[in-house]
Amino acid sequence: MYPKNNSEIKKLFTVQDLVLMSALIAMEIVLSRFLSFSVWNMKIGFAFAPVVVAAILLGPVKAAIVNGIADFLGAILFPIGAYFPGFTLTAILTGFVFGLFLYEKQTLPRIIGAVGVNQLILSLLLNTLWISILYKTPYLPVMITRLTQTAILIPVQVILIAVTHKTIVNLQRRRPHKKA
Repeated sequence: MYPKNNSEIKKLFTVQDLVLMSALIAMEIVLSRFLSFSVWNMKIGFAFAPVVVAAILLGPVKAAIVNGIADFLGAILFPIGAYFPGFTLTAILTGFVFGLFLYEKQTLPRIIGAVGVNQLILSLLLNTLWISILYKTPYLPVMITRLTQTAILIPVQVILIAVTHKTIVNLQRRRPHKKA
């Protein structure tokens, strides 16, 4: 199950995977830090899109790595507030959940499940806990204010993930296949 030697590690992370992961990390940082609407307890944007692409193409572990590294680098290079490792944990879990639901099989129920778990459990419940701890504010009032973000992002993410999936499938069909 786990790689036993260096050649097995190389099979896990090909050069193509690493290049794609790097590009997706850069895209996530730009979308998250510069092209999203942010107030102290809410953030609305499209930073989930590169993570979804990683999840669809690379699977849960690599999507988790993409989102974790992007969150950490974004927080260090372009801080919005104080760095808090809980948000990085949520980012890792978000990538992993997207990968679990979307890798190799993307159906509407799986897309809705991925968005539901990420928005309702990881974003609404867990990130609200981190905000409550970080800013020393009561949990329930913060969660109530974050319901707006969740209500907006659930349908947006479901639609955009479905479109992203369809686009990836169309691009893969047009790409010439390698001969063995």
